Amino acid sequence: MTGQIAGNTDRVALIAGRGRLPELVDAALRISGNPPLIAALADNAPETLRPTLVFRLETLGSFLAELHRAGVGTLCMAGAIGRPQVDAARIDAATRPMVPRLMQALALGDDGALRIVMALFEEAGFALRAAHEICPDLLMPEAVLTQAAPRSGDEALADLGRATLAEMGARDQGQACVIRQGRVVAREDARGTDAMLADLAAPSGQRMTGQGGILYKGPKPGQDTRADLPTIGLETARGAVRAGLSGIVLQAGQVFTLERAELLAQLDAAGLFLWGRR
Repeated sequence: MTGQIAGNTDRVALIAGRGRLPELVDAALRISGNPPLIAALADNAPETLRPTLVFRLETLGSFLAELHRAGVGTLCMAGAIGRPQVDAARIDAATRPMVPRLMQALALGDDGALRIVMALFEEAGFALRAAHEICPDLLMPEAVLTQAAPRSGDEALADLGRATLAEMGARDQGQACVIRQGRVVAREDARGTDAMLADLAAPSGQRMTGQGGILYKGPKPGQDTRADLPTIGLETARGAVRAGLSGIVLQAGQVFTLERAELLAQLDAAGLFLWGRR
């Protein structure tokens, strides 16, 4: 761990991963008058925030004790975090009692792993606050936000997308898929949505034409929404355009839309729709 901390009372610690979301959560907390302590898992620090604490999974117990000493009472997790490799030789005494459950977490899918980690946080005496409770305006509303609108047949594609996510979620695998001409042509894996879309683009990176179809994205059924809500941003919009899709369908109220103005401008310029659907 690194960093020096002065004590405080009932502070919020933001466990920040990669991407824009941690920066936006940090800004919202500062505006509310409660600037957070920034912490990050080693090798997963955010691009735009400087953590006060950097910890490893092998020292999780000591990290949580240090948060208590700093007066932290609430944790918020935001941003993408990769699965760490555990070095048994670096596990400290405070973390050793947690090892069986941490090993169980690393053997599960993302949602299952997060449930175990969040349970450890709560058992250590911390309250958990979801990023969408801090930044509710980032959630996709139930609306079509673009100039283009869904066309005849897109409702059926969205239904298939929802059913596909339910099937994927039962195996705790992915939060997005691509539906084209009535069939699933791609499912998100551990690389993420943008990598899935890149697989569908032309090798030259130019826009595919005459393809159509939708990107469908939402949380896993029954997912604990206090962490790892799905997110799209400007790069997702670019990927959907390059893949030749007709639009993006998001589960309303359950997906973060970052860089929304730029994202909508990109989709409008290409004639794609963005639909928040219940």
